[in-house]
Amino acid sequence: MIKALLTDIEGTITRISFVKEVLFPYATAQLPTFVKANQQQVAVAEQINAVKELINQPNADIDTVINTLLAWIAEDKKITPLKQLQGLIWQTGYESGDFTGHLYPDAYQFLQTQQQAGQQLYVYSSGSVKAQHLIFQYSDFGDIRSLFTDYFDTKVGAKQEPSSYQNIVSQLPFAANEVLFLSDMVAELDAAKAAGLKTLHLIRDGQASSAEHNYIHDFSQFTAEHLV
Repeated sequence: MIKALLTDIEGTITRISFVKEVLFPYATAQLPTFVKANQQQVAVAEQINAVKELINQPNADIDTVINTLLAWIAEDKKITPLKQLQGLIWQTGYESGDFTGHLYPDAYQFLQTQQQAGQQLYVYSSGSVKAQHLIFQYSDFGDIRSLFTDYFDTKVGAKQEPSSYQNIVSQLPFAANEVLFLSDMVAELDAAKAAGLKTLHLIRDGQASSAEHNYIHDFSQFTAEHLV
């Protein structure tokens, strides 16, 4: 029996367009000013230094760092210091009320129902843990962070690598086959399955299904059979 649910965010419990059309453009527009204005703050300085290390330019000036970050955004890179900085920028937007965190109504109901039934809920997203906290703290349904036991981001590894899911399971009080991973991305589901997790494919926007994974179109189709 499944004892824990590990869920992706984008395209699974939130609309892809929220990230693509709201969060990413906001972070891109704010990033140059934000980084320059806050470069002496510890949290920001750590990420600036991480960028310099990744590009092997320890003496890079702030404009080089900013241009690198903007290039990574344009290339849709899932690089940890970029994700950390985006989370810090989004915090400003959430706190100022520029937007709220989108959540599918069926996903919200599903998460509530599963948590009330005793399932442990975990999140694994390419967005930083900070960004995850923000989307749930300022969600369309209010602060729902209490639904989740823990959060994971790319610090455990890339989402298309089986070792990442092994790293997550090593931190949980459950065996791999007691964890159900929810995602809209087949490559992620393949990696999770290779690591021994059970999988469920969310197909919300007409993506192709995979014969390797059970699938549903929204959480109203979720049944007890998916927990076996």
